[in-house]
Amino acid sequence: MYVEVGVGDGWIESLSRERDEVLARWVERVAGDLRGRLSLPELQRELGEIYTALTTALASGGTDLRAEQFGELRALLADLSGGRARQGFTPRETAGTVFALKEAAAAVLEKRSVGYRDYVRFSEFVDELGLFTFETYVRTRDQVIVEQSNQLLELSTPVIKLWEGVLAVPLVGTLDSARTQLVMESLLEALVSTGSRHAIIDITGVGAVDTQVAQHLLKTVMAAQLMGADCIISGIRPQIAQTVVSLGIEFGEIVTKATLAEALALALRRDGFRFVRRAAGAEIR
Repeated sequence: MYVEVGVGDGWIESLSRERDEVLARWVERVAGDLRGRLSLPELQRELGEIYTALTTALASGGTDLRAEQFGELRALLADLSGGRARQGFTPRETAGTVFALKEAAAAVLEKRSVGYRDYVRFSEFVDELGLFTFETYVRTRDQVIVEQSNQLLELSTPVIKLWEGVLAVPLVGTLDSARTQLVMESLLEALVSTGSRHAIIDITGVGAVDTQVAQHLLKTVMAAQLMGADCIISGIRPQIAQTVVSLGIEFGEIVTKATLAEALALALRRDGFRFVRRAAGAEIR
């Protein structure tokens, strides 16, 4: 609910005239709540800018936070809530920073004999500021979670060079559609940039293989083959082999190996390398 008020309203005039006292009380209260997690100069600057924007907008009349005159205040509150979300502050701590303005101003408004009705209007306005801050915090936090998830996803699907012309993608965990797409993009880009002829997809760290996982693997292999690469799937453990057979999953002509070492040896043999076991103690030149 928005209550339309004008310049003559007692609480607005009091906030403007008693700026220094209210701001000092506000900073002191928030600093106590945050227990030193933000420096005092930083809090003074941050809350000072918000307080100035708040009183300037209120002086124009009205308390509708959606109005154009509150644009700067909305931007400052969004910066505050976004910064708090990225710094790891809780929603309670973030919204509490705004709600603390009520207590900071209460003594000043009482001293200036601001009536009960005016204080209710002031309280409702601060509630709107707090809710706006909370909503912005939630949106920013969700965005941070998505960004962190994407970063973890990229870290969990590295493309590594095992040998000249041989790349490997060691997969760990669950293979879903989003991750499959990332694996394909990373692998194809690496094949092009390195000119590699062989790609090994190692599923040793994949907990289980079902029909959906198998389809994702086949898509990745087909994409690599379309780029002219020879693709091998390694890490086929006995349990996975039994599951694949029981589900009737067909890998077609795709070569599979039990270990990454066997897959690497096969890729090197296809490139013309020969492996010779030397007698123990024989000199290596």
